[in-house]
Amino acid sequence: MEPDRNNAELALEEASRSNPGPWVNHSRHVARACENIALRCAGMDAERAYTLGLLHDIGRYAGVSSERHLIDGYRYCMERGWDKAAQICISHAFMIQDIETSIGTFDMSEEDYLFMKEFVAGAAYDDYDRLVQLCDALALPSGFCLLEKRFVDVTIRYGVRPATVERWRKTLELKADFEEKTGCSIYDLLPGAVENSFR
Repeated sequence: MEPDRNNAELALEEASRSNPGPWVNHSRHVARACENIALRCAGMDAERAYTLGLLHDIGRYAGVSSERHLIDGYRYCMERGWDKAAQICISHAFMIQDIETSIGTFDMSEEDYLFMKEFVAGAAYDDYDRLVQLCDALALPSGFCLLEKRFVDVTIRYGVRPATVERWRKTLELKADFEEKTGCSIYDLLPGAVENSFR
């Protein structure tokens, strides 16, 4: 079972009332980026891409947190039978499948940390996981942006971590992969990305 667009929109709206913040508009832009890119990729369902993008940060409903929002989102989606959305709540933060590449703080129990470590290492990523990972880096709360703009935005907030450059490199690889799938620059599919980056 997977959420449809209406269910995903309602979930985000409810979560935004629970914990208002810039993450809500960020999630909306991630969803639109996922949809726009998936429309150009053979074999991808743009509607599914949209809902998975919309829900990737849904764990933030539980309040302000660092990496705890990943496990909170996983549980939120699993309780509703949304298995793929649950996976993406965790996988979107680990384009490199190693929990030690995290840029956040593990503000969770040891049990949850160990669960997530094993989950990340064993997850089977598909193009939806990879698309949300990419689009998470293409969206500010104010709209679409260049990857480099988002890299700086995140690094200012989280600081430079041991895996920061490795994560950038992997995200650039994702961009190249999806540009091959779409046959165009990713930015051609994201209206206002350049302008928003230079505001």
